[in-house]
Amino acid sequence: MANTSSAKKATRKIARRAAVNKNRRSRVRSYVRKVEEALAAGDKAAAVEAFKIAEPELMRAATKGVVHKNTASRKVSRLAQRVKTLSA
Repeated sequence: MANTSSAKKATRKIARRAAVNKNRRSRVRSYVRKVEEALAAGDKAAAVEAFKIAEPELMRAATKGVVHKNTASRKVSRLAQRVKTLSA
């Protein structure tokens, strides 16, 4: 357990940041899942709409440090590729 006041404050700050990051990561997963479900259903219009929402959410998570920049870019790229092949 933290003894000094600064260590106690640091613990509170870490807990707050962890809660924010958990919420942000959860949002990303939800939006990506919506794209995946639309792709699985074969619904092109829904997949495109879901992708338009998921992409900025992924990149925002990358800028906030929740996921690595390359991870976010890879996920966006792979989702975009799958959405594109759905129309072909």
